Amino acid sequence: MRTSARIPERRVEIGDEATLTLEAYADTIVPGEKRGPDDRAIAGAGTGGGAVAAGALDLLRWDATGVADGLEDLAGLVNGHARTHAAEAGLELDDTVPPFVALDYEDRVRLIQTLTTPGHPEKDFWVLLSLFCNMAFDSAAHLHTAQAVREGHPGLTAMGITAPDADGLWRFADFGYGRKLADLHPDTTATGSPA
Repeated sequence: MRTSARIPERRVEIGDEATLTLEAYADTIVPGEKRGPDDRAIAGAGTGGGAVAAGALDLLRWDATGVADGLEDLAGLVNGHARTHAAEAGLELDDTVPPFVALDYEDRVRLIQTLTTPGHPEKDFWVLLSLFCNMAFDSAAHLHTAQAVREGHPGLTAMGITAPDADGLWRFADFGYGRKLADLHPDTTATGSPA
């Protein structure tokens, strides 16, 4: 587990339509509960917090990911694919929300399966976007781990990650292999780094 905080250099702001679209995409990858009865981006296909509650949009907007500057374009692309999917499936989309958001959960899943299938010309984009949505949930890569655990991060909580000691470090009473493997090196600092 990491113990030092990462400080994002820049977070890219994106428009409301892109935000809703990317939230719907993230929710399709790791589904969660709706935030309220009028929530259109979250389909409500899961229980507890999913990728959106875990901070998928914060992670995607972080310039360290390398995708932050292209988020508007990715949202536009997936909305174009949603229009095509709806036309081919004979679905009528609600035009008060972005096309991908207008799809029901099952159609969102089918579309993402198509986009991430080997041989699809845009597969790399969609797999990368999906990996970042997973990463927000299963590692909270955009947050300091101790902070995320203290704040009840849904993914870390679901995996049973325990809280650190008061100083923000994890110490374990039992050795992972059932025995101590080595003595601490005499030049190791209090933070666990070499001197």
